[in-house]
Amino acid sequence: MRILAGDSRGRPFKSVPKSLPVKPISSRIKKSVFDILRPWLAGSRFLDLYAGTGAVGLEALSRGAESCFFVDRDKRCLAVIDANLKSLGLAARGRTSYGDILQDLSWVAYRAGVPAFDIIYLGPPYRDEEDRPLGCSTPSLARVAEAGLLAPRGLILLQHHVKEEVEVSAGYERYRREKYGDTFVDFHRRAAAAV
Repeated sequence: MRILAGDSRGRPFKSVPKSLPVKPISSRIKKSVFDILRPWLAGSRFLDLYAGTGAVGLEALSRGAESCFFVDRDKRCLAVIDANLKSLGLAARGRTSYGDILQDLSWVAYRAGVPAFDIIYLGPPYRDEEDRPLGCSTPSLARVAEAGLLAPRGLILLQHHVKEEVEVSAGYERYRREKYGDTFVDFHRRAAAAV
């Protein structure tokens, strides 16, 4: 795996062991998403939920995000992300934390040391070990909304399977959707009346 652009462009980073049930974001999706995000990245406070390999947050830091907070519930993933932050020289701007995204997230901004996040990326797993759909997207969006993690003019990006029905949280709107094979990336923001 490699950083695609920015200060760390072309630099490799470690992935998580193949034994872990983590499906890294494809280079195609990552490139497209970050091309779209270009105007918002410089100086942004980025949150990578379901961080897995950390590929999304590492790319954000390389492309100019001020900081990135990585959250995952697998400590082995977090150890790999910490090692990658160090090897890429990004440790001063990136922090990791253990957490279950489907539980209360009110602690996240405090632990990250920011009032809110400008960009939040959620890449929940699509299926469990027995290939059953998990349906984590709607409850994950709800936890983010309940915790008030998004800055007033911020963006939430949700990567999910095309067959997963996703309900938009109250006070938010989906304003853009990109399709990549069997994957959607939805772009959410606060609804105009809620800002």
